Amino acid sequence: MEVRQSSLEDLGLEKMNKSFWKGKVVLVSGYEGFLGSHLTKKLISFGAKVIGVDIKAFRKETIINKVDYRNIKVVKGDVADERLLAGIFKRNRISFVFHLAAEAIVNRSLQDPARTFSSNIQGTWNLLECCRKSSSVKAIVVASSDKAYGEHKKLPYQENFPLRGLHPYDVSKSCADLIVQAYFNTFQLPAAITRCGNIFGPGDFNLSRIVPETIISIINNKPLIIRSDGQYIRDYVYIDDIINGYILLAENLQKGKLSGEAFNFSVGKPLTVIEIVELIYKIAAQKPCYKVLGKARHEIRRQYLSSDKARKVLRWQPQVTLESALKKTIDWYREYSES
Repeated sequence: MEVRQSSLEDLGLEKMNKSFWKGKVVLVSGYEGFLGSHLTKKLISFGAKVIGVDIKAFRKETIINKVDYRNIKVVKGDVADERLLAGIFKRNRISFVFHLAAEAIVNRSLQDPARTFSSNIQGTWNLLECCRKSSSVKAIVVASSDKAYGEHKKLPYQENFPLRGLHPYDVSKSCADLIVQAYFNTFQLPAAITRCGNIFGPGDFNLSRIVPETIISIINNKPLIIRSDGQYIRDYVYIDDIINGYILLAENLQKGKLSGEAFNFSVGKPLTVIEIVELIYKIAAQKPCYKVLGKARHEIRRQYLSSDKARKVLRWQPQVTLESALKKTIDWYREYSES
């Protein structure tokens, strides 16, 4: 997929538009997860009618509150359950779909690869098959990952790079990504793909991820344990910027003829694990205190994305600096720990 040289203005597209979503019926799979919860709250604030599907409904660790739940039609279940999804589409005239439900933790994928493949691969084709049979779906945004690319010597990764994951989580994302492309190329399904860098921000309860884990270590006044050698390179992007990218893509998918396209969303400022950890300590006004184990396995050493395509085609731009985003995140976890 070549980077388009056009922009939103050239295509006659619009920037993120709150009124666009008022009254729209939107399905969000994985709505209670980190990304899904932020997206769901944003859509609700825009007046959308959200149907949320999640294997863990009404979980304790989520930013979704009681008021939010009054505006969500909650469905508890697994996207790998074809009958469950078919029933949702039969009972609701869904216009927009955000498919975020997936096993998101690499270590859990190593421990139970079959469950990862079921959720990430079968769950994707189940949902797309329901969309294919629906007469009302106008746009589908599917969350892939930078891990879908596998490992490449050339950096940063661009959307036209081959997808060649090697380990369970990476392979599951490569496969799901290709399935979306198959449904577009074969059935002209109005679906687009997002591939993001390492997302962080308030409300991430997967505390094994380096940003929240570092912050929690600081709050608890305990040394941080870095499982890798600290030299793995990633690009870190704030949750609000990712949500804006998802919504912008969904709003303009049909008008911009973006079906079948993939978009990287990233800041473009890669850091080593040690660098992001020490920056967090600095912003938190704490002396670095960590131990490097050097025991990480089956992870890509150097990986970061080019978001030139999203910037040129969608005119998407990160709005929050890394330092400001980390401060917001640290403040949130401190407040949460005291509540």
